[in-house]
Amino acid sequence: MAKLYFKFGAMGCSKTAQALITKFNYEERDMSVMLLKPSIDTRDGATVLKSRIGLEAEAIAMPSDADIYAYYSENHLPGQVVIVDECQFLTPEQVDQLSQIVIDYDVPVLCFGLSTDFLTHLFPGSRRLFEIAESVAEIKSVCKCGKKATVNARMDDEGHILFSGDQVCLGGNDRYMAMCRKCWLKRKKEQEAAGIFT
Repeated sequence: MAKLYFKFGAMGCSKTAQALITKFNYEERDMSVMLLKPSIDTRDGATVLKSRIGLEAEAIAMPSDADIYAYYSENHLPGQVVIVDECQFLTPEQVDQLSQIVIDYDVPVLCFGLSTDFLTHLFPGSRRLFEIAESVAEIKSVCKCGKKATVNARMDDEGHILFSGDQVCLGGNDRYMAMCRKCWLKRKKEQEAAGIFT
């Protein structure tokens, strides 16, 4: 029986690499894959998914006002699997549409993304996935101290950790660092003691 899957983790835990490996595994078994990403993610190009280890593939970019269910209904192939990267940028309605694809077409939908932003608040798309996904699994990454990283710390150009700003700010290793909460709070305290309020 098909399920809606949510595979989440902090920055740098190889979510995109795992999405692309999953795509390869399905295609190796002669199954077709509909690879999607929110159109807001333009870091590697409008329709490219690229991992830090060099894997990449063409994806279908979905604007926030797109009806993913309608798109799938019009364009799906028999036995098709749906894989979505950067799913935190989906709207809750789009997550519901993905769930309806699972129910009506009995195909698995695998979503890969972050759970929380740089202030440890849930993204709306991720919150909805936690609420309705039949399978939720964490992809772990590690803080520099060796503990499990759970915070997507956003940095400015001088390497200071930011504690204010818009929820969405695209970037990779140049802008974000995965940290454990203890190290993140320690950095905040150190910056405040030094008069650095970001």
